[in-house]
Amino acid sequence: MKIGLDIMGGDYAPAEAIKGVKLFFEQVQDSSVHLLLIGNKDVAAPLLPSLAPWQDRYTFIEAPEVIGMHEHPTKALKEKPDSSIAVGFGLLARGKADAFISAGNTGAMMVGALYTVKAIDGILRPTIATPMPRMDGKFGCLLDSGINADCKPENLVQFAQLGSLYAKHVLGVENPRVALLNIGEEEGKGNLLAQATYPLLKEMQDIEFVGNVEGRDLFFNKAEVVVCEGFVGNVALKMAESVYDIFKMQKGFDDSFLDNFNFEIYGGTPILGINSPVIITHGIAHALAFKNVIGVAAKVISSDLTGIVKQYFKQAVA
Repeated sequence: MKIGLDIMGGDYAPAEAIKGVKLFFEQVQDSSVHLLLIGNKDVAAPLLPSLAPWQDRYTFIEAPEVIGMHEHPTKALKEKPDSSIAVGFGLLARGKADAFISAGNTGAMMVGALYTVKAIDGILRPTIATPMPRMDGKFGCLLDSGINADCKPENLVQFAQLGSLYAKHVLGVENPRVALLNIGEEEGKGNLLAQATYPLLKEMQDIEFVGNVEGRDLFFNKAEVVVCEGFVGNVALKMAESVYDIFKMQKGFDDSFLDNFNFEIYGGTPILGINSPVIITHGIAHALAFKNVIGVAAKVISSDLTGIVKQYFKQAVA
């Protein structure tokens, strides 16, 4: 499998990306994974000698331009066709890469995904599922976690379906439970969106809907998949990140549960509902995150998640 990696994306590019690649090569001996390192050759040149022992496991792809974190996504992709993100999507669209990873401009990644590889037929809105640590040492996933701030009930239903497929085929959960994030457990609680979504999820025969969960339930063994609109999901996600930042990084607490709040350990997350695997990771990613996000991409490819989602929604539309 060939995985494209934007080494210019992120606050610490390209140094941390290259360090992450080195870490991956050192710790993962799977020779079936071949990396396409996409970036500015002049900037990357001083760092590439560290990868000398693994020259047969990567190919460097020249992309002289970079899309900055604060650039307008659509405008930047149009005006910078030789940027690392644009080149990465080009490789994906032409079948030269099986997946594409970036820690760069999230908006540009979403625009590239929607206009280059496009949404799967039947998908109203692609989404991202963010891993959420649980007290039992396992992970659930929260979706949408930020790319769809305003949603309709049918969007949340599809998020539930996509999250369930992701949990089953990538995370390895045989019968994932799906819950709706709400302000109370009782049916009928919540705003108009939650009230309209609940009965739709309740009627679904192909997911294991377990009802409403509250914000305090996110870190407990209540469900493997929790759905909500992206506005609420992003607030919950950022609060979870602050837990790690405050108690681990600032107060120095040593606790295995807190360790699981470190996004670097899971690397990144795929955009669900598009025609090819696109994986995004945090803009502040360091080497460990890059190493792990490569593993996520390989798992998404080997599980054929994209093919499974296509078949599922083909049947749903028929």
